[in-house]
Amino acid sequence: MSLEADVADLWNRYQDGLSAADASNADAAVVDEFLAALESGEVRAAEKTGDDVTSWEANEWVKRGILLNFGLRETEPREYGGVTYHDVLPLRDTDDLAERGTRNTPDGTAIRRGAYLGSDCIMMSPSFVNMGAYVGDGTLVDSCDTVGSCAQLGENVKLGANTLIGGVLEPVEDAPVIVEDGVSLGAGCRVTSGFRVGENSIVGENTLLTPRIPVYDLVEEEIIYGHLPAERRAFTRMVESSVGDHDLFEGGAYKPAVVATHVEEDTLEATQREDALRE
Repeated sequence: MSLEADVADLWNRYQDGLSAADASNADAAVVDEFLAALESGEVRAAEKTGDDVTSWEANEWVKRGILLNFGLRETEPREYGGVTYHDVLPLRDTDDLAERGTRNTPDGTAIRRGAYLGSDCIMMSPSFVNMGAYVGDGTLVDSCDTVGSCAQLGENVKLGANTLIGGVLEPVEDAPVIVEDGVSLGAGCRVTSGFRVGENSIVGENTLLTPRIPVYDLVEEEIIYGHLPAERRAFTRMVESSVGDHDLFEGGAYKPAVVATHVEEDTLEATQREDALRE
């Protein structure tokens, strides 16, 4: 059978009550093979089915395979850097990264098993990439960044320091956070709950991108939720809130929103200066 078929069969048995204590060596071989496929980039938690950033869809069987690695493994004491920790999985072996020109600095870059890092990536410490995440070629994960489970980062993405890319593991039918090729996220950004950032967009520092916050797209002159179109410059602004009519809010109340405009040439040039890090 194919790996997908093996995972589907194992998932059905897990739903019928299979536990970590009952799992056989053959079952363990399936989840191990699945992790190796994630780490090689052979399988991904989501894929793009069209031209637009909204066309990303979850690969449900892949997300089920990730869940099986939690459900069919026992928590064990493990060692890393002289520290004992307890988890169902060890950290990822990184011997293959150097072969692809990818760098991870010492004392705090943690990559969990089942994560993929492409060629010529940079991980600065401290930073963390979780299981099922995909980090494309040439992408920078800066200090204090977290890339959540199943998140999909494209090629040549720049994550500013202290940036959070949220994970979406459940429900399995929901697509994870997507950050497409060439995106630059300023320091302190938060991208959560399956939000999707279109290619070559530039997002200002401390911007929160989540489906609950509206995006005022001044290019197409529309209000959208859940995604930022390609080639936008985005930043946070406060807009009036309907609760401002309440007596408790003397002088009105405001809520955060995201404003999106055209990417300006000088802004684009500024983000490209970091390319020297890869020379």
